Amino acid sequence: MNIRQVFTKEIQKREKPDFFKYCPHCAGLMAEKEENQVIRKYCSACGYIQYRNPLPGVTVLIIDDGKVLLGKRGPASFRPGTWCLPGGFIEFKEDFITAAHREVFEETGLEIEIQSIINVVSNFLSGRLHTIVVVLQASVKGGLLQAGDDLEALEWFPLEGKLPEMAFESDTYIIKRYAAEPITGIPADESFRVI
Repeated sequence: MNIRQVFTKEIQKREKPDFFKYCPHCAGLMAEKEENQVIRKYCSACGYIQYRNPLPGVTVLIIDDGKVLLGKRGPASFRPGTWCLPGGFIEFKEDFITAAHREVFEETGLEIEIQSIINVVSNFLSGRLHTIVVVLQASVKGGLLQAGDDLEALEWFPLEGKLPEMAFESDTYIIKRYAAEPITGIPADESFRVI
């Protein structure tokens, strides 16, 4: 199976981007200018430019006895009622490995051991949401399986079986690719220890 890292199918309608009306630094009225062939909002009073950048995240493929752990997204989450791999956004104060441990524990109650980085993907989820996600493979090290955070249920699904309705095209791809040809990836930081 060929490697795939950019997922754009999920954009169904073009949404107008969120721009500031007033500068977050000096409260001046924002204007528009072209920079590098992109129209950007800027503040004529202080020079602040509003850049739109992708959000960094992590997702974790947890495999146990030929099954993959998926979570059902709760009513207040993005695409409620669909399923996904555990994961989420990387906080400013954390590295991606810390974020993976935190997100998995918050969503599943499990402690994990990360084996490797198996992919990095760009998800164009809407006209307003673009994420860059580090995909990790891990195994369960401990904890008590219990849905939390924005997940309302957890279930182990056979790697070779039919998946439920998935929230993200990239998650479906990662699972199917791993089922067809287990990925060893690049080793994760073996010296990492949760503090």
